[in-house]
Amino acid sequence: MLGPEAPPPDPVVWRLGPALDRADIPELCRRLETLLDVVDEVVVFDVSGILRPDAVTVDTLAHLHVAARRRGRHILVTGASPQLLLLLSLIGLGGALPLA
Repeated sequence: MLGPEAPPPDPVVWRLGPALDRADIPELCRRLETLLDVVDEVVVFDVSGILRPDAVTVDTLAHLHVAARRRGRHILVTGASPQLLLLLSLIGLGGALPLA
């Protein structure tokens, strides 16, 4: 007889913002890769705190997505503002980044 299933683990939530700098992208990717080496869950990036989404915001999310994919993993982006959703769409990444 099987016992009750364990509840799924809580996702790891990483909050970004209020602003991102292009110079920080390599370090953010390294930190994500290190995190993915020790957790099995999807890493959720909460972008609701980003005050003025811009091309650097999109570039950061794209780099984080690629860093996770290189490890065979996924990220999930939550809290995207209408402005960020529009930017993602205009740049052609609206369907490429997993959004919740």
